[in-house]
Amino acid sequence: MIEKTVAELSAALRRKEISSVELARLFLERIDKYKDLNAFITVDADRTLSQAKASDERLARAANNPLTGIPVAQKDIFCADGWLTTCGSRILSNFVAPYNATTVDKFNQAGVVCLGKTNMDEFAMGSSNETSYYGVVKNPWNPALVPGGSSGGSAAAVAARLAPAATGTDTGGSIRQPAALCNLTGLKPSYGRISRYGMIAFASSLDQGGPIARTAEDAALLLNVMAGFDPRDSTSVDEPVPDYTQSLNNDIKGLRIGLPKEYFSQGLNPEVMKVIESAIAEFNKLGARVVDVTLPNSQLAIPCYYVLAPAEASSNLSRFDGARYGLRAKDYTDLLDMYCKTRAEGFGAEVKRRIMIGTYALSAGYYDAYYLKAQKLRRLIAEDFRKAFETCDVIMGPTSPTTAFRIGEKSDDPVAMYLNDIYTVPTNLAGLPGLSIPAGFDSRNLPVGLQLIGKYFDEARLLNVAHRYQQVTDWHNRIPPGFDE
Repeated sequence: MIEKTVAELSAALRRKEISSVELARLFLERIDKYKDLNAFITVDADRTLSQAKASDERLARAANNPLTGIPVAQKDIFCADGWLTTCGSRILSNFVAPYNATTVDKFNQAGVVCLGKTNMDEFAMGSSNETSYYGVVKNPWNPALVPGGSSGGSAAAVAARLAPAATGTDTGGSIRQPAALCNLTGLKPSYGRISRYGMIAFASSLDQGGPIARTAEDAALLLNVMAGFDPRDSTSVDEPVPDYTQSLNNDIKGLRIGLPKEYFSQGLNPEVMKVIESAIAEFNKLGARVVDVTLPNSQLAIPCYYVLAPAEASSNLSRFDGARYGLRAKDYTDLLDMYCKTRAEGFGAEVKRRIMIGTYALSAGYYDAYYLKAQKLRRLIAEDFRKAFETCDVIMGPTSPTTAFRIGEKSDDPVAMYLNDIYTVPTNLAGLPGLSIPAGFDSRNLPVGLQLIGKYFDEARLLNVAHRYQQVTDWHNRIPPGFDE
């Protein structure tokens, strides 16, 4: 059963080949067996099995949602009523959520079973899942390597077959980059497509939730449940939600694939480039054609992002002060001392770094020089994409400039770490949908991800293009050595 996709497990549940309880037990046992990966922060077997039992009862009544009874792991950034919700931080290490995020509510309504809360970079700040208070997550393809971040726990869990699928969040590439490094399909929808209510904020104008799964078909099934307008989220867009599975098999003959020259320049690992070129050749065989496009401001996306995202983080994280919930320092003299000591003890180094950068960028005398200028550049980056889509339907390129790197390799060089997101950050700045799919392996047998970028709310096309590619390739079916038992 661990080899089956979400779609295949859904069919097996309906044919009564296995029950939801049996399926949940199977994955709970694997979570315990491979706990050295450190993919999960919180597991509650009793709660999970209780949900599975309720799902079996729904299945007995012929439940019509394809996800009923399917176990899914939740990134520990989504509030879930009664579950410890930590955001990978010490400052929330005792916070039990009193309500559900909209995404969690929608999964519950569909009869999805929660396997637990997955490990993540602290407050989603990181590209390697090394900043979590709960320790480093290991890549199932090589435990000495990072799985990518910040949704590294979710990616490691799905790659190692500890869960059929998982949720993630993407502020600058945190779904797509770990999906690429772990040989998975990861989708960042258009900004506003999925509600952010109950999803603990890092950078409010950039954060977006999305699915991590093995196939585009599975991602479509999850997106069908997750997408939709939410009046509780002021950034949610009231846009019709299609059935993303209906267009998966559409012909892509004549599809115009835009290749940005900026994505195939200095800094891209030659082995990664070779894999991406081979993947694009497969699309040519399917009838698509390549056109050259340019995104001239994309090279400035990283400095732009690392002004705007920390600025928003500085504001969002000010609520964590020990006064209302979460950690509170034990020894302090007055209110200000409590604030200072609580935040000093509760936040990790990377979170502190970004809060300080953001506070500086927003301070008097520097706002115009940094924050305002970055906002103007953000608009130019979005305009680059608009012009590119005048001549193409989908933009393709690498998800990450390299394959997975060693744990600790870039910990002392924040800039080198930030550059891992050079191909993913622009889509967040523009609010566009982006999808990473498995495209092959390098000489060390490490996965390479191909990124697809679409027009606003064009997730259905991205999933269709990815699905057609996965019908003629088998990269997405590869399993890390030692995890096929």
